[in-house]
Amino acid sequence: MSGKAAFDSQSVFGEKSQVQEIREVPSPDNLEKAGPRFDKARTAQLLRKLDWNIVPFLALLYLLSFLDRSNVGNARLAGLEKDLGMKGLDFNIALAVFFPFYVMAEIPSNIMMKRTSPSLWLCIMMTTWGTCMTLMGLVRSFPGLLLARMALGIAEGGLFPGVTWYITLWYKRHECGLRMAIFFSAATLAGAFGGLLARGITEMDGVGGKPGWAWIFILEGLATVVVALFARWAVTDSPDTARFLTEEEKTEVKERLNIDRSGLADEFSGKYVLAAVKDWKIWVHMFITIGIYTPLYSISLFLPTIVKNMGYSNEKSQLMSVPPYVVGCIATIAGGHAADLSKRRGVYMIGFNITAIIGFTMLISTHKPVVQYIGTFFAVCGIYPNVPLGVAWNGNNIGGATKRAVGIAMHVGFGNLGGIISGFSFRAVDAPRYFSGHGLLIGTVTMSTILCIIMHIYLVRENARRDAEMTSQGLTLDDYTEEMKYREREKGDDASFFRYTI
Repeated sequence: MSGKAAFDSQSVFGEKSQVQEIREVPSPDNLEKAGPRFDKARTAQLLRKLDWNIVPFLALLYLLSFLDRSNVGNARLAGLEKDLGMKGLDFNIALAVFFPFYVMAEIPSNIMMKRTSPSLWLCIMMTTWGTCMTLMGLVRSFPGLLLARMALGIAEGGLFPGVTWYITLWYKRHECGLRMAIFFSAATLAGAFGGLLARGITEMDGVGGKPGWAWIFILEGLATVVVALFARWAVTDSPDTARFLTEEEKTEVKERLNIDRSGLADEFSGKYVLAAVKDWKIWVHMFITIGIYTPLYSISLFLPTIVKNMGYSNEKSQLMSVPPYVVGCIATIAGGHAADLSKRRGVYMIGFNITAIIGFTMLISTHKPVVQYIGTFFAVCGIYPNVPLGVAWNGNNIGGATKRAVGIAMHVGFGNLGGIISGFSFRAVDAPRYFSGHGLLIGTVTMSTILCIIMHIYLVRENARRDAEMTSQGLTLDDYTEEMKYREREKGDDASFFRYTI
């Protein structure tokens, strides 16, 4: 299977990509000819080359994206609400309106990435959302802020699902987790940088006749536009067009993916779309995800406000929001790496969820600022690692390119609806303790934990059932030839040789 086929989020739209064409349905003969040729040392060298040329710039893109969508929390402490005449739930509404437009943009954006190329479309997206962010600094009313937030949601919507698909053009199933974790760890760095930048930028209050919060939007938006100018040349569209790879290395990348995906069907067909919609496991993952994304966005949008209501000044709150994100970044990368090495996802997600529950419990159960502040570390370190882990776990367990593409789209789209809930999780009327907000997040993470446990138990038992059935026939996985796998290529993850990642 080609790199494109490994995770063809475009295939669901039934058109051929200009980045890399979907190949014809394979035969058992040409499957037998394919295979990796590099030894362990050369493979490690190849992965390092991919990592250095692909991951850093993607992480930078997501850092800027998350910074631009969440800096409104920092702007709030710099006087945004007072200057725009906002009151009551106005701020919460301004947060929530971003997410419906963000979700709606995901699939159309992936279509455009397919019809153009990753490098071109990422450049267009960045320029657009950077411009929206910059113009947000010019708004003079609450309705203007709402329009700017809606536009920002449309502009940013395609980044996460697009980059998730893009990573799988290069890496095997159990290599994607670490790379997705590094990519997503930029969200924690955005929280850290956001506090530091906001603290410095607000000193520009009054410059050019503009308040400090306006300069937060303007300068951070302009930074995104500047980086966008380099995106066209910094992003490589596919292994076939990678100038940093030799011809032999290009072949190796594609053949590694071919073997890793077990030759399951990669062509488009409506039956694979229907299979995704009917798969109860994907629906469980959707609810696991909304249970994680709700606290994720709540933290990113309200952490400075939560810290301020522990009794600290606006300026100190901006700075104190930095350390939890730094530790959360380390936890995100470490969790992704450990999950890849062990080839497990569920047990790590359960552990991180429990960590988050401990954090939110510390926040809700005491009035002591020190204990509450320590609780923010537990909350960030528990929630942020589970976003890339969840995407990888769901994607690893969906067989076939089209079903995987639809399943991931369902997963990410439904999860991001948690952003709408998060916009109202911490209301001004509930300050300073925010009992209802912390209680809500304990509830959503608990739901996610219970569903993760159910999913883990089911997958362990299902793998054991398939092993027993194969043993009863006198076979092992090593006995399966490419021809035997080919006969089940349309069964996806229901194929007898497919084993779930637990």
